[in-house]
Amino acid sequence: MDMPEHEAQDRLQPAFAQLREELRREIIGQPHLIDCLLIALLADGHLLVEGAPGLAKTTAVKALAARIEADFHRVQFTPDLLPADLTGTDVFRPQSGSFEFERGPLFHNIVLADEINRAPAKVQSALLEAMAERQITVGRSTWRLPDLFLVMATQNPIEQEGTFTLPEAQLDRFVMHVTIGYPDAAAELAILQLAREQARRVLHPAPPVRALLSPADVFAARDAALAVHVAPALEEYLAQLVLATRDAGRYGSELKRWIAWGGSPRATIALDRCARAHAWLAGRDYALPEDVHAIAHEVLRHRVLLSYEAEAEGVRSDQVIDRLLDLVPLP
Repeated sequence: MDMPEHEAQDRLQPAFAQLREELRREIIGQPHLIDCLLIALLADGHLLVEGAPGLAKTTAVKALAARIEADFHRVQFTPDLLPADLTGTDVFRPQSGSFEFERGPLFHNIVLADEINRAPAKVQSALLEAMAERQITVGRSTWRLPDLFLVMATQNPIEQEGTFTLPEAQLDRFVMHVTIGYPDAAAELAILQLAREQARRVLHPAPPVRALLSPADVFAARDAALAVHVAPALEEYLAQLVLATRDAGRYGSELKRWIAWGGSPRATIALDRCARAHAWLAGRDYALPEDVHAIAHEVLRHRVLLSYEAEAEGVRSDQVIDRLLDLVPLP
């Protein structure tokens, strides 16, 4: 039975607020990452996170899975990984004299693809089908993935040796590309204190984390986020933002030189879904331009492909998005 909209507002918004607070207490110094994880969950999309080692990327997604009654699996991507290591494979059973499909880690609800750019193209193609079609094909058989399915992939920006650049088609399947940095001094001290407490718990383990949400709650929250009102003028604005990435010449010769390829219609859809989710998490049933601005960099960062001239001048995609946000008129 579908949950009434008012019940979703009254019960689920406080539950998501509590979830965010618990995650922020456990993942210190990365509030933006936590918000983006929740937005991706509500927008039914996948997340690409780029940051140096040790910034709690793995811990964040594990903590999220523990609080929403979801199966979690981490896959460490390496150059020798095979597609079957993700999808599963047919295994011969001597007892019955037949082959039986053994499911791989992609059949879990939440999958962490750690250092995704270390895997070769064949593995990327297997992951691409799972992310785009929510299914896995092995031989002549196709299996559906769970209804609740989220891939969080990580990239290490420091080491580039032995890595494979993700194809643009796969990048476009991520609803957001989040970049995270080091915590500030206050957060660093808080992390140190938390690490001491966790070390003391080795002999005295803490009780298991209590799940706050069920998969049904997540689906109801997604419906509530989709019901967030977006005014026609705001819809026109987010569409114009994406169109500006394709026809940057309208906003100056400099932008035209910088942008080689703009965002696809997936960028427009992602802006809409993520802006609605951001507004819903803020406790509103309507979206504002501020909601679009809050997630514009994450949605467009991996979809605006820069030209050789921009790279030669040291221009980054975030600078281009900043310029677009300044130039495209607000509704």
